[in-house]
Amino acid sequence: MKDIKNVLLGFLGGVAVGVTLGILYAPDKGAYTRMKISKKGKKYKDDMNGKINDAIENLTKKFDSLKHEVTRMAENGKEKLGKAVA
Repeated sequence: MKDIKNVLLGFLGGVAVGVTLGILYAPDKGAYTRMKISKKGKKYKDDMNGKINDAIENLTKKFDSLKHEVTRMAENGKEKLGKAVA
């Protein structure tokens, strides 16, 4: 979770710096510059959504694997307990 936070903060910081520099050094008219910024913002949003979805998918897979392992261990424990009691 800490890694995701760091990636998100780094990404948002990079976006802020990029947008600021883009506006300061833009040789185009304001309307065109705003349109370019809007397109870039949408691209960054889509990229971030993809990264978040990948992270969620990865966490889901890890959770499912852990759940399977815990279930297996519980069944193994029940079996050993049954043998010990019998």
